[in-house]
Amino acid sequence: MLSLTLEDFMVELNDGSIKNVGPANKSATVKMFDVESAEAREFGDKRVKLVFEDEDGSEVQVSLFPEDVRKLASDIETLEEESPAFD
Repeated sequence: MLSLTLEDFMVELNDGSIKNVGPANKSATVKMFDVESAEAREFGDKRVKLVFEDEDGSEVQVSLFPEDVRKLASDIETLEEESPAFD
């Protein structure tokens, strides 16, 4: 399941083209539950892309720099050691 929340979001649809309308203060929150697959792959020369897909085919891609991936891996290792989620 993919949940998408958009804040202060307005676009103009004109002859099949989408155009930003209003100030550039837009923000979004995306949450994905029931992930069916997850993978990591190279993205350009300096980043790693994490790709998550649910059973409905919805996909979320996140591009991170190596130091952020290392921090995330460290956080997961800590959870594996300390959290009942991994029991």
